[in-house]
Amino acid sequence: MPQRERYLFVCTNRRAPGHEKGCCMERGAEAVHLALKEQVKARGMAKVQARVCTVSCLDQCSAGVTILVEPDHFFYGRVSLADVPEVVESLASGSRVERLVLTPEDLAKS
Repeated sequence: MPQRERYLFVCTNRRAPGHEKGCCMERGAEAVHLALKEQVKARGMAKVQARVCTVSCLDQCSAGVTILVEPDHFFYGRVSLADVPEVVESLASGSRVERLVLTPEDLAKS
């Protein structure tokens, strides 16, 4: 299997209900992960362009659902199911969804 151009690591960390930091799973991470996988595969991008993976805590709890995009090394934050088509389109075009990219200020909160 060839190395993909990009890897999307979707945080699926789960914390106890009521935890002060919250968690990405409570915010819909499982549905986002599954939708990303389905849409990447449906567009024929899964073999070469992108691999969608789950990962434990990315330390960006305040901005969950969080996705780390590598090798570009940036985070998407506050991702919802409604954002998935735009994220997949950005992968196809080699761009980013700027409104979802976490800023240095966002990254400093966690």
